[in-house]
Amino acid sequence: MLKPSLTGGEDMGLNDRKKKILAAIVEQYIATGEPIGSKALCKTLDMSVSSATVRNDMSELSELGYLDQPHTSAGRVPTQMGYRYYLDHLMPKHELDDDVRRHIDVSVDHRIGDPEQLLERAGEILVDFTNCASLSTTLADENAVIRKVEIVQISPKTAMIVLLSSTGILKSKVCRTDVEITPDLIETFYSVVNQNFLNKPLADIGTVMIQTVVASLGKKALAMSPLLVSLYDLSISASQSEIILGGQANLLNYREFEQNAGALLEFLHKAEPLNQIISSVKNDFDVLIGHENRYKELENSSMIISRYMIGDRDGGSIGIIGPIRMNYSKLIPSIKYLTDIVGRLLSEVYEEDMPNGK
Repeated sequence: MLKPSLTGGEDMGLNDRKKKILAAIVEQYIATGEPIGSKALCKTLDMSVSSATVRNDMSELSELGYLDQPHTSAGRVPTQMGYRYYLDHLMPKHELDDDVRRHIDVSVDHRIGDPEQLLERAGEILVDFTNCASLSTTLADENAVIRKVEIVQISPKTAMIVLLSSTGILKSKVCRTDVEITPDLIETFYSVVNQNFLNKPLADIGTVMIQTVVASLGKKALAMSPLLVSLYDLSISASQSEIILGGQANLLNYREFEQNAGALLEFLHKAEPLNQIISSVKNDFDVLIGHENRYKELENSSMIISRYMIGDRDGGSIGIIGPIRMNYSKLIPSIKYLTDIVGRLLSEVYEEDMPNGK
């Protein structure tokens, strides 16, 4: 028998009664984590129907792939298809709780001007009120330029190079040289930066460009080379979207992850597959359930991903990773609200940093 798609869901002959039964099972299972039996379900349904009728409907929902029966004598639990159908068609609209709204408003530090620090703070807030792991991505902008470069001497042969991009990304790297970093060398560094790097697109800072600049420095090439290579590394880092994770330890509290907790935590440290999942999300807001996440390590997980906007253009994403059995109707409006705040604050940062808002 055909089963409904995980990515959309068709009615497959579901009448209103079956829809109410499926919704009630999903919501009760989210609340209790225990299989739902027909007798217990009858007590919560707002319609007059016999236990036998409910049991028959539950059996049909199981045949269609919406429900599963862990044990022969046990009640039913939602399948991933059941969760998907619930999210797409049955979940009631949940208004953001005033206490949660106030908590988010108070928790966000509106004085944070560094985009990465703001995203880290947003992640901490998500971890706090969802008890899940959080993830966020920084803005990747191929048109970003180098706004400012500083060199801070730490010791005779060690300095920190600091780069600020036009998108507000601040990167730093400690650089060690084979020669002493003198005031003359620092002056030369700033001169080279002003002539070759300031206001240049990060995407244009490549190895050929660095080699060309170093070759033009004559006797100072050997001393300048480590500093300019560090500047190149910072340019690459500042031009790429980065994933910020938090609260991974929360996942150890869910029995759903008892069998694969180690593999899941190891997977979350791999940036590339997470980037692939996030980049595959084309909507402003999406929920990926179980196998929709494409990777075996996430087959027992759900990801809620929300995209923030920078002005009128795409920014990055924030969201959570948790068990499939999560309270979607409560969490979704909270995450959307936090996303709107992050987007607004980041837009203000970029408008201040970019001439004419560009």
